Amino acid sequence: MPRRDPHAERPHRERSRWRGPIGTWPAFVLAVVVLGAANLLLHGWTGPLRLVTAVAVSALLLGVLRWAGGTLADAGLAPGTLARGARWALVLVGLVACVYAAGALLPDTRSLFEDRRYDGMTGGELAVRVLVTVPVGTVLVEEIAFRGVLYGLVRRARGAVWATAVSSVLFGLWHVLPSLHLATAKPALTSVLGDSALGSVLAVSGAVLFTAASGVVFCELRRRSDSLLAPMGLHWAVNALGYVTGFLLR
Repeated sequence: MPRRDPHAERPHRERSRWRGPIGTWPAFVLAVVVLGAANLLLHGWTGPLRLVTAVAVSALLLGVLRWAGGTLADAGLAPGTLARGARWALVLVGLVACVYAAGALLPDTRSLFEDRRYDGMTGGELAVRVLVTVPVGTVLVEEIAFRGVLYGLVRRARGAVWATAVSSVLFGLWHVLPSLHLATAKPALTSVLGDSALGSVLAVSGAVLFTAASGVVFCELRRRSDSLLAPMGLHWAVNALGYVTGFLLR
């Protein structure tokens, strides 16, 4: 009797596991539509309404993934990988803290942290932004969307390389609205790009390219750690510790 190849049934099992009421690509399109609407809402809303919207959008996107037959593991949230992801996150937070501290202490790079949006900010407002607004209103929804749901859907259909490319490009485009006034908010950019329409276009384009490149790094962390907590940790550290550094140097 011929030996049975255990790998022969693997593609069938993978397809079966992903068989849901909606296909992978329809689910991807639906997720993108949800994110398009969410981008407009989150950009215009502040305070508790923004936080509630971020949580609702995150849950909705995970529901779309589940509707397509995906699981928490496909979103990088499998319980068995959370401890490893948390260790990655702690190391990355420490590294970012060291880089920011060095940048703040060196005269040549200190000006990069200057931001007019810190004018008038109190310590309490900073704490809320670092401990609530950034982790819930930014990191949670963006990581679940781009390194969780979109990455998981595209990786299932086309593999990790395509998943990284598609989710990173979309991540860059997601930052168009938040970057519209970047050239005037950052003195270091204003001195280079000027306070003009062209300067704004260049600032937005640079922000999109930079965040898309950051998305590649986040995706690689997601792939190597097999957990969404790793990119979440880095994402929080870059944003939150950047606020802290800029606040202290104002």
